[in-house]
Amino acid sequence: MATEGTSAPAVALTAQADGQAVVAHANAPAPAPADTPQLTPAQLKAKAKAEKAARRAKVKEDKEVVAAAAQSQAADAKSGKGKGRDGAQTSGPQGPGKVGLTHRPSMSGRRPSILIVEKDIRSSIPECFSHLPMAKRIPLSQVHKDVHPAVLSIGQQMSTFAIKDSISRLEATLKAFRKVIESYETPKGNSLSRHFVPHALNPQIEYLTECRPMCFSMGNAIRLLKAKVNSFDIDTPEDEAKEGLLEMIELFINERITLAEFVIARNAAKQIQDGDLVLTYGSHRLVEKTFLRARGDGRSFSVSIIDDPYDRGGQVMATTLRKAGIRVFYSPNLGGLKTHVERATNVILGAEAIFANGSLHAAAGTADIAVAATAASKKVIALCETINFDRERVSVDALTYNEIDPEQNSAESFRLLYDTTRDHYITGVITEFETGSGNSPAQAILALLRKQEDPALN
Repeated sequence: MATEGTSAPAVALTAQADGQAVVAHANAPAPAPADTPQLTPAQLKAKAKAEKAARRAKVKEDKEVVAAAAQSQAADAKSGKGKGRDGAQTSGPQGPGKVGLTHRPSMSGRRPSILIVEKDIRSSIPECFSHLPMAKRIPLSQVHKDVHPAVLSIGQQMSTFAIKDSISRLEATLKAFRKVIESYETPKGNSLSRHFVPHALNPQIEYLTECRPMCFSMGNAIRLLKAKVNSFDIDTPEDEAKEGLLEMIELFINERITLAEFVIARNAAKQIQDGDLVLTYGSHRLVEKTFLRARGDGRSFSVSIIDDPYDRGGQVMATTLRKAGIRVFYSPNLGGLKTHVERATNVILGAEAIFANGSLHAAAGTADIAVAATAASKKVIALCETINFDRERVSVDALTYNEIDPEQNSAESFRLLYDTTRDHYITGVITEFETGSGNSPAQAILALLRKQEDPALN
């Protein structure tokens, strides 16, 4: 964090023996005086904002320094220079994303405290796609000191896609927040309702967002959690407030995740009849549970899986379904899509989220399936929990809200993780709400949300 004052901390460039670019900061922040007066909540909030702005400025400064060094190195390489100052060999790039710089040994033979900096892997993305976020691993040395170890762990797993789908990320986040609440202690002179969110919860959210863009369900759940915290009176005892938050999280997981999954699978299974050939795309937890539930109910049917050629999750689901006694036809990509669609009785697709205008946000390739099925007059059913509904944002294309796949990003090309399917290509959406057959039009999303939020409408 940059120290207060009129002069910026001195910055020096050096390099490791393996050619990585490093930035050394000569000045360290001065310790706070022992007699610092107690700050009010407003002053603490203003101080936190100032510290956050200072950290961002520091990161931006480091990136500019490294970018300038990279340009200098590229110019030297183009002109054929192979030696650094004092005859030292200039190190070249040490792999994807690394920047090599000249290292001049210090007189004492010791290196200063250093911070390894990597070249921005987004540098090859065209400017017109620069607004799209991408998951990245955050070095532990750059993590805020207030990030809880449980949150730190799931953040790393999200950045590497070990925890991938939206509901799994939501459940892992809520369980980590439960540990944050259990270990939280309100400082003397503060109240939980005023101190917890800005000083304990927000650092966790910021870290998770830096690791990977927040999914729709996480955003909705966090808004509900903050609303619960703000509902506490300033005089509410800490133990009582913490107990209320823990109960809310437990109830949320049971009702909005576990029970919702059970109800959606049960309702969707009713859409499958004996002799049907159901087409699906890739692998989705709700779709898999629907097929297993229909098989458990005694129905005899077949499943045609068109897999995502990059993810290959359909292979795992195909193995699971075959073990359950379901006949499976597997296609590794979208080749022959028209033929597969024409053979199918109906189509069941999993969704990551649904926008306020009824558009479906799902794995890249889902829109192709839905469009082809609609052209062939096949029924297209989407499965989605209401916690994944977005009541404010609308989308008509895949370029407004999306993510760039970090594993499929190179200087020549990159891949988007999701696509958007317009509502007129979706016959109906099945949620955990009991609406007759459980199959509601995609355009009814706002009515579903109003019913969810207002118990009087139930």
